[in-house]
Amino acid sequence: MESLLMNTYARMPVVFSRGNGAYLWDTSGKSYLDMFSGIAVTPLGHAHQSVADAISEQAHRLCHVSNVYGNELGEELADRIDTLVRSGYDQPDTTGDHTSARGKVFLCNSGAEANECAIKLARKWKAWHALENTGKGDSPGTILATEGSFHGRTLATWAASGKSIDSQDYKPLPGGFSHIPYNDISSLEDRLSMGDVSAFIVEPIQGENGVIDPDRGYLAAARDLCDRYGALLVVDEVQTGLAKTGRWFAFQYDNILPDVVTVAKALGNGMPIGACWARAEVASAFRPGDHGSTFGGQPLACAAAIATLKVMKEMDAPSRAVQIGNSIDKRLHTGGAILSLSGRGALRGIVLESDRSLDVARKALENGLLVNAPRPQVIRIAPPLIMTDEELESALDILVSSMEEVLR
Repeated sequence: MESLLMNTYARMPVVFSRGNGAYLWDTSGKSYLDMFSGIAVTPLGHAHQSVADAISEQAHRLCHVSNVYGNELGEELADRIDTLVRSGYDQPDTTGDHTSARGKVFLCNSGAEANECAIKLARKWKAWHALENTGKGDSPGTILATEGSFHGRTLATWAASGKSIDSQDYKPLPGGFSHIPYNDISSLEDRLSMGDVSAFIVEPIQGENGVIDPDRGYLAAARDLCDRYGALLVVDEVQTGLAKTGRWFAFQYDNILPDVVTVAKALGNGMPIGACWARAEVASAFRPGDHGSTFGGQPLACAAAIATLKVMKEMDAPSRAVQIGNSIDKRLHTGGAILSLSGRGALRGIVLESDRSLDVARKALENGLLVNAPRPQVIRIAPPLIMTDEELESALDILVSSMEEVLR
C-alpha cells in the first residue's frame, strides 16, 4: 500500500512498533540497538518509566491550557532550564553587558521554533535598544550565522542555516541573514566591525554538518567580540544541549554565558518541546503579542520535560556522557576505515576514508543497529545515556563489523 504521508523523508526500510531502553523493535519483532536516539532526542532511551509515568499522570489531570492563562508546570520547567543554563557561571562579566542574573524562557514545540524566537528577539532587541539609548528607531540588523550551520527548516531558520540546501523552489527566502566561515574568529570580527549585526547565532558543535568541533576558546572569543561590537551571542544548543557532550550545554566548556540559548530535542525525551532562554534584559524587548505558540509550554509536554531533567540530574548525565565518549574512543581506532573521530562526550562523528557512510548505516540497520549518516563521509552516533556498558560494547561491535563489511 502506498503511504499517505508526504514524501519529505528518505526513510530507511523499517517500521518500528515499540521501544524499551536502548532497544527498538520493528513490526516483525526484530530488535535493534539504538545509537541514533531519534537525532539525539532520547537521552533516557525509549519508554523510560519515570517519563512515561509523568506523561500518563498529567494526561489524566490536564493536557492543555491556553497561554492566555498560566500553568504551574511551565514555571517549574523555566526555572530548571534557567538553572542549567547558568550552572558553572557564577561571576558577572566585567563589561557589565551581561551577568549571571536569572534569565527568561519562552517555551515552544521544537528547535526550529526556539531559533525562530531567538531571531525575532534579536531583531526586536536591536531596534528597542537603539530607541532606548538614542531615541531613534533602528533597522532590525543582520543575523550573522556560519557556513555549514543548521538551525531548522522554517523559512527563516532555513535562511539562517549555512548548510548547503537547494532552496531554489522556496525563494525568495527571508532576508537579513549573512554567513561567515565556521571556527574563524578573524572573519567574525571583520563582519561584526561593519556595525549592522544584531546577533551572531552559532552551534557550539555543528551537528548536521557532520559533528564538526571548533577550536577550544572559539565561543569565548566570539563572546568577547559580540560584547565589543554590540551584538547578541545566540548559541544554538538544540542538538548539543542537555548533557550529551559532557556538559549540560556545550558552551560551558568555554566558561561563558550567552545572551540567548536555544534548546529542544533531548528536553522531552521524545515529547515535542523546545525552549528559548535569554538574559532578562534581552528578553524584556518582547511585549505581549510579539511572539507566541498555541501549544508551547502546555502541561503535558512540560511534565515530560520536568521528569526528563529530574532523572538526568539524579544520574549525573554529563558524567555518563563522558564515560560513553571514553568508551567510544577506546573502541574506535583511527586508521584503516576511520580517518578521525569528532565531537565530545556521547555526541560523536566518525569520519570514514570513503564516502559510503549511508551504505554503512544501511548495513548497520540490517545487522540490528541504528546510526545516522549526515554527510557522505560521516557516521553520527548519539547513544542514549542510559545505555549500559555491555549494550554500548555490543553496539560498537556491530558498527565496526558493518564498516568492515562495506569498506573492506
